[in-house]
This record gives sequence, structure tokens and C-alpha cells, in this order.
Amino acid sequence: MLARVLIRPKEGILDPQGKAVERALPTLGFEGVGDVRVGRMVELEIDDESRLPELCEKLLANPLIEDFEIESVE
Repeated sequence: MLARVLIRPKEGILDPQGKAVERALPTLGFEGVGDVRVGRMVELEIDDESRLPELCEKLLANPLIEDFEIESVE
């Protein structure tokens, strides 16, 4: 199975990278954009998809400050 894991900061967690992007947007002519959150995406091929949540919690995401979402890729 090919899976895509999206990892983002939890609501209420400070996101300095997102804030830096948000501040830069108006100077580049992109007005009206707010609440920018920067995360990451990991694609992986895995034989046993039932182990994906455990893999995410133990390695890919920090469960204290990040949420993750798993998507199947056809």
C-alpha cells in the first residue's frame, strides 16, 4: 500500500514557520491570507497498513504538539 501521512501542528500550538510565511505574503502581493500553518507530508509504501498509526505516533509525528492524517494513495 502507498500511503501519504500529513503532519500539522495541533491547534493552539505556536507555529513560527507558519507565522513567518503569513508575514511575508503581503509583501509579495498576496493580501487576504491568514492563519497559515506549515506542516509536512511523508509518502511511504507499507505492507501492513494497520501499523501506520503506531508508526506515526512513534516516529513521524510528535503526538504532544502535532496531529497526523493518513491517506491511501491509489
